[in-house]
Amino acid sequence: MIKKLHHFFKIHPLIALLLLSFSFVVTLFVFLSYNKTQLTGYSKTDSGFDDYPFFKLKNLVMVAGHSIYTSSDCGKIEKEDSWYLESYQKNPGQAKTFVKHIEEGVEIVDRDEDALLLFSGGETRKDAGPRSEAQSYWAVADYKGWFGKEESVKWRALTEEHARDSFENLLFSVCRFRELTGTYPQNITLHHVFILIC
Repeated sequence: MIKKLHHFFKIHPLIALLLLSFSFVVTLFVFLSYNKTQLTGYSKTDSGFDDYPFFKLKNLVMVAGHSIYTSSDCGKIEKEDSWYLESYQKNPGQAKTFVKHIEEGVEIVDRDEDALLLFSGGETRKDAGPRSEAQSYWAVADYKGWFGKEESVKWRALTEEHARDSFENLLFSVCRFRELTGTYPQNITLHHVFILIC
């Protein structure tokens, strides 16, 4: 068996080099990962929680995006032609549903002083340009003056702009929460609207 391998690698030296390089990279990755967990443990030990901008917040409220606001005129927020809609979303009142969805997320966070609001959703519509669902929802909330709760909510409302589906909305929002607070959320509230298909 060893003679066969030796003969094979003699004939194909590039494969031998690739396997050797791959083995080295995997070994290095495992070594660095092991040392990092040994040195830092579950959380940062060399600094306090004040290194995280929202370290006092404990709960996550995630509002999943379902469309991208494409109009340059914020006065048309509740009009369907201002949103990039898939064919199954083109129903009367759909834009108002998005706005209501955003408003309800803001209201939930307003009632919980320990909550961080994350609008979640990436650049899911190629034809909508470099805009994310999360940015769209945040901009709508901002235009609407945070539905009368700006002072309480705006400073605690951020975006997660990589999710492409419902699973990633949740997963990436939990990761983003950890990035901003230094801990995982104690409670998670998912605010997810279901699109009516007629």
